[in-house]
Amino acid sequence: MIPFTRPFLPPEADYQHYINDMFSRQWLTNHGPLVQSFEQHLQTFLDIEHCHFVANGTLALQLAFKALALKGEVITTPFSFVATLNALLWEGLTPVFADIDPQTLTLDPARIEAAITPDTSAILATHIYGHPCDVEAIEAIARRHGLKVIYDGAHAFGSTHLGRSLLDYGDISITSFHATKLFHTIEGGALFTRDGKLSERIASLRAFGQVGGAGINAKGSEAHAAMGLALWPWLDHILESRASIAGVYNRWIDGRDLAVSRPTLPDGAGINHAYYPVLLRSEAQLERVVAYMAEQEVHPRRYFHPALNRIATSDNAVVDMPVAEDIASRVLCLPNFVAMTGEDAERVMRHLEDALLLETA
Repeated sequence: MIPFTRPFLPPEADYQHYINDMFSRQWLTNHGPLVQSFEQHLQTFLDIEHCHFVANGTLALQLAFKALALKGEVITTPFSFVATLNALLWEGLTPVFADIDPQTLTLDPARIEAAITPDTSAILATHIYGHPCDVEAIEAIARRHGLKVIYDGAHAFGSTHLGRSLLDYGDISITSFHATKLFHTIEGGALFTRDGKLSERIASLRAFGQVGGAGINAKGSEAHAAMGLALWPWLDHILESRASIAGVYNRWIDGRDLAVSRPTLPDGAGINHAYYPVLLRSEAQLERVVAYMAEQEVHPRRYFHPALNRIATSDNAVVDMPVAEDIASRVLCLPNFVAMTGEDAERVMRHLEDALLLETA
């Protein structure tokens, strides 16, 4: 059976080494030495001055909104994980959706400006699948209108734009280190900024806000940082393994002219291959392909579905976002994880091709 994903774990002894350190110090949380070491690793690897490790990526978003003192409306994408929307609603902010670019699947800058009102305080964009947003266009719009920019980079650890980490853009960028992510701390997340004063505010808010206003307990623990440190020596292997599987998929699709398409990458993008999305012709075709592949014990995933604008809550009205709704109805992510082999990837593509051939028979 080939699942959609499987967490990568370091040798148990490597993790236990850090846990033994934690036991010997009896320092379990409250920004201990393992958290500090992990944050330093992140800062050095990403070349970003200020980094804050937190309990999860959703809390990272909420802290970003609080640190920037956002109010009113925030323009955001309808094509992202539900946490992007929920974090806004949880903080009492009003999400205003702007549709996505049908080629890149990220927030379309051409649609942002029309959504700006006197109540708009920020733009929240998602680097979907670890693929870069049009950061230059988004930040130019933000400057013209005096808006803050937050990037949801839950998928973006290890991705770059013009050689610069995607987490180094905007007023604040966040990422997730959930167990399903390319690189994980079991549960966890982080915020990144180049603004020293903003960094101080984030640090305070993360630890109950004891200085400068009410905060929350969003601290990452020593045990979670230990997993990040134990995995760190494997980071290159993780990235290379993901890229290798994506290479098999690319060669198969290009060489056999399969009737699927892929998102377009902007010039200068260096992606982490966290996900491998393909676009089918219709939702009906997607459902038949998924059913056939499940019979072969291969399990791609609809990711994301439905579009966020179709999720009705007491806090937001349903609006039409035709591009995002179309993409969400027919996008499918293929399995990609470190334990996969080239033979596994070939098997995935054989079954995908067979499913597509059955469609035309």
